[in-house]
Amino acid sequence: MTTFSPDQWVIIGLVFVLGLLVGAWLTSGGRRKWRTRYNSEVEQRKALEKSHQEREAHWTAREKEWREQDSLRAAAVRDRPADYRDAPQGDYRDAPPADYRDRPAMGGHRPGDIDGDGIPNRGDRHPADDRRY
Repeated sequence: MTTFSPDQWVIIGLVFVLGLLVGAWLTSGGRRKWRTRYNSEVEQRKALEKSHQEREAHWTAREKEWREQDSLRAAAVRDRPADYRDAPQGDYRDAPPADYRDRPAMGGHRPGDIDGDGIPNRGDRHPADDRRY
């Protein structure tokens, strides 16, 4: 094993002290920084979990309302009177109105409406027809 001279021991000591000083300088405030970042991430995670729980509760309540509406709708269809007419009132196949504002918002047959859904659209086109409707 080689022996060190006193000058070399001084250089090794100075390098050690310099390493301690540089390390202390690099970590100054660093301990507080990581703890602050960690605490902010924990708070952010808690806020996200809370908003997730609120959103789940909201959509669970909405789904319950939708199921109730569906059951009421099904009961209304089941209990409709015998003279109920499925076809919309005001069939426009014979004489279409002169103005589009005179047409009903839903139901009835409009000019160009072949499938009877009340709206002339792409479903009303014929494959060999190049017109819009």
